[in-house]
Amino acid sequence: MDFQLKKEVKLLETKLRERDQLNTKDVCGVSLCDVTDQTSPDLLLSVCNEEQKTSVKLLDCEMELKTQIKEEQTDEDDVIYSDLIMEESSEPNEMEEKTHHLITGEESEQNFSPKNSRIATDKESPTCTQRGKIFTRKFKLNAHMRIHIREKPYSCDQCDKSFVYKRSFQNHMRIHTGEKPYTCDQCGRSFTRKCYLKRHMKLHTGGKSYQCDQCERNFTRKEQLNVHMRIHTGEKPHTCDQCGKSFIWKYTLKEHMRVHTGEKPYSCDQCGKSFTCNVYLKRHMRVHTGEKPYSCDQCGKNFTCNVYLKRHMEMHTGEKPYCCDQCGKSFTCNLYLKRHMEMHTGEKPYSCDQCGKNFVNKRRFQDHMRIHTGEKPYTCDQCGKSFVYKRSFQEHMRVHTGEKPYSCDQCGKSFVSKCSFQEHMRVHTGEKPYSCDQCGKSFVSKCSFQEHMRVHTGEKPYSCDQCGKSFVSKLNFQNHMRIHTGEKPYRCCHCEKSFIRKDHLNLHMRVHTGEKPYSCDQCGKNLASKRSFEDHMRIHTGEKPYTCDQCGKSFTCNLYLKRHMRVHTGEKPYSCGQCWKNLASKRSFKNHMRVHNGEKPYSSDQSEKSYIKKSILTADGLFTAVLHVQNLKKIEETVFP
Repeated sequence: MDFQLKKEVKLLETKLRERDQLNTKDVCGVSLCDVTDQTSPDLLLSVCNEEQKTSVKLLDCEMELKTQIKEEQTDEDDVIYSDLIMEESSEPNEMEEKTHHLITGEESEQNFSPKNSRIATDKESPTCTQRGKIFTRKFKLNAHMRIHIREKPYSCDQCDKSFVYKRSFQNHMRIHTGEKPYTCDQCGRSFTRKCYLKRHMKLHTGGKSYQCDQCERNFTRKEQLNVHMRIHTGEKPHTCDQCGKSFIWKYTLKEHMRVHTGEKPYSCDQCGKSFTCNVYLKRHMRVHTGEKPYSCDQCGKNFTCNVYLKRHMEMHTGEKPYCCDQCGKSFTCNLYLKRHMEMHTGEKPYSCDQCGKNFVNKRRFQDHMRIHTGEKPYTCDQCGKSFVYKRSFQEHMRVHTGEKPYSCDQCGKSFVSKCSFQEHMRVHTGEKPYSCDQCGKSFVSKCSFQEHMRVHTGEKPYSCDQCGKSFVSKLNFQNHMRIHTGEKPYRCCHCEKSFIRKDHLNLHMRVHTGEKPYSCDQCGKNLASKRSFEDHMRIHTGEKPYTCDQCGKSFTCNLYLKRHMRVHTGEKPYSCGQCWKNLASKRSFKNHMRVHNGEKPYSSDQSEKSYIKKSILTADGLFTAVLHVQNLKKIEETVFP
């Protein structure tokens, strides 16, 4: 068809050149046929219409040009012919002007203009049947129609995302390949698309011609300024159709919709964790890389994201811009205020389906669920210990690093966690904010208060799986478990004696230091421990609160009651490994062991004798005193008969 078209055009040009050679006003017999049989220039030049046939009659020159074009071409041919027509109709040439004169038979005052040519071409241009949009190429119309029929023929084989246009698909593939062909020649930064590079170049040229009249911020494009103005006007045109939440930016709405759909397209290639938006993924990657690009200019502390830095800076400035309108309490960030407001409303929308406990916010609910699942996602890479909560993990890591960032300005004592520091400060202030409504007892820490409340409720949530014993507090439970495991982590540096609990070690250290901080104001006796002091004071008061339920005998301390109960039960828990003798009390066991090792720690000043037990020394002293009295009486009877 292309060859036939060129042949017909060449023949027409030849005839027109013959006409130009005539100088007379008449056209030498060259005239048009009947007016009713005129052929329009549109019909003469149209070669890409699928159903039209071209027929040109030049009767006066006794030449007849008949052309019939049949539809036998492919879509590719249509594109080629469309390109040809657009080139011919974009700029009028000599042939078009002469053809116009030849057909109309008169000279026009104005030449055949490109505008008229485009109007003529638009009548035959591909047009969208739904919106009436006109396209210069048929393949552009075909691509546009995919929007209406929702066809996306270009699919990514890596993320299954589909695209209408091939160019959009190619730009998307650069995300996976990492290709950035467009590079800035000033700073070396690369981009995936040319439009991004052009936009970036305005930063170097200073082309920020659009300025906000309220905050004086500059923008390179007017569209950016219009969107920015919504911050000042409060306009939020993008609304979620599921929860009704509104957003300023369209992309924010798209990210929000993933909350409802559960879609998390951005995945970490190291730990597999997924995120709803790319910003969260980039922030997460800094956990693996250790990058902390945001630094405090006052204390030098670094942070992974700008939000954490801003929150930290408020600690230095003391600024708390977010204030509760009900109680007047102020907070450094809006998140803390929102959490605080839930305390006033009493709303706890997150409920555990296993224990029925309710929670104010989602984060605490998720942390609580790990107790039931046993999940401990935070693991120490030095000792292998795992934690349920991130804060507990961070505080644990300071044990290895030795960091104690919270320091008391009154006594100089430092602490690993902020909670411990705040509880310590109450020792100086005397504040005890947690008060029991049943017995009126007050506590410094919330943990101590909660453990105390279990005394009234009788709850003992920590149970030993070996002996079945239950405990009120977790600390007591952990200390008890060391009895079964034999673990004694607290060792004395003087005598290398080990203890299960730290407070037992501290109490033992007073043996070496000789410290006895508790003094009786009645007899002046000093005691090393608070419990010994309380037991001693009952000697003066006569109080014996511990009573045997079998014989009714009472005792000043619980230790004496336990020792007495073995008389009724016959229990003798202390066994000698040499003679297999069993003893009821620890003191009896120690005295018995001295029989085997020959130790006699108690010596008499008078007779220079040594004894195993103190009671023997005391008895020997009394016996010596009795003999001395008897001797005195004999002397008196002899001297004074």
